[in-house]
Amino acid sequence: MIKIDIAKSYYETLDKKLDLEKCLMLSGKFAGVCYDLEGYNKLKDESEEKTKKRITLTKDNGHHSVYDHIYMSLNITNIPKILAMVLNNEKEYTTSEKSARYTPIKVSDDSIISKKEIELYEKWLKIFEFKIKEVYKEVFSDSKITKLAQENARYLITVFMPTTMIYTTSLRQINYIVSWFKKYIKEHANNDFSRKLSKYMQEFIDELEKLNILDDGLLKNEKNRSISLFGSNLKVKEEYFGDVYATVYEGSFAMLAQAQRHRTIDYKIEINDNHKFFIPPILLDDNTLKNEWLKDIKSVKDVYPCGQLITIFERGTYENFILKCKERLCSCAQLEIMNQTKNTLHKYSVALEKNNNPLKDDIKSYLKGARCTFKDFVCYNKCNFKDGINLKNKI
Repeated sequence: MIKIDIAKSYYETLDKKLDLEKCLMLSGKFAGVCYDLEGYNKLKDESEEKTKKRITLTKDNGHHSVYDHIYMSLNITNIPKILAMVLNNEKEYTTSEKSARYTPIKVSDDSIISKKEIELYEKWLKIFEFKIKEVYKEVFSDSKITKLAQENARYLITVFMPTTMIYTTSLRQINYIVSWFKKYIKEHANNDFSRKLSKYMQEFIDELEKLNILDDGLLKNEKNRSISLFGSNLKVKEEYFGDVYATVYEGSFAMLAQAQRHRTIDYKIEINDNHKFFIPPILLDDNTLKNEWLKDIKSVKDVYPCGQLITIFERGTYENFILKCKERLCSCAQLEIMNQTKNTLHKYSVALEKNNNPLKDDIKSYLKGARCTFKDFVCYNKCNFKDGINLKNKI
């Protein structure tokens, strides 16, 4: 069961709820700044009646940006990872989330993670530790090997696994998100995945209602907007590479969670019915282990494991893609997103060369290897890991 409380707000009541009336009144005064000659110093002492009239006006005419002045930090526990990803695809936020890469999977008695998932997780945790030591024992410490093993074993766990996060956003944005959740619940109850997600969206809404965070005037969704993560017919999207770019590829839920940290880049996903799964590269040279991995992850396909491949549509600018390369082309990054970023970089370079785009010369300086080889990146923590620098590491 999702649980939310207010971690930080300047407008919190003694019973740990949001003082919504105070938030609205303050925003109503701010709304007058754009046309009052004397500014906020006069508005802060205006009559309550005048402020309330302006609040009604801004709500009715859709001028809701003034409610972005009110920010709050929510302490959210037991939120499914996929719902956290839905939140993290909406750009107006800051989040601090428990890492599934570098923390072991632990479950309580009422956890939705099945016994079978845990058995497979523990089985492959040991296998990955053995394989990583076999290949990289001279490179990685024991603690690093354990963390990498955890990162790869968690591909077997459901993307509905509960996590914990501090989520900071504005009064307007959280109300808008709830309006999009309500739309999703109403329109997407046609398959198992959307029904599960809808259930948790409703829990999220119920918790916010308890905290007095929702306001009818900000929930109207008059523009009929939807949550941004889910798309359709993504495989037929046309790719383009120039000053802006758009590309389509397959990646796991786990990789998408990493990619979303680049908030200047837009991501949409489509969940496939063909049940394809990511195979950690360190297993590819061993057919026995590779087949065993596929057999095991397919056995939990009904829970939507983090290793399930989904179609991802990525869009952004050239400059922001290069910034992504400066983060992800490194042996310290999750291997799957490192390899995908490398593939997109090479595809980008080929397209620029083919079209004789002026950026074709600039992008060449990023093709030599990891970010530590870039002309405009300074690495303060050199790894001296040859395979990592050449972007040929297997883990």
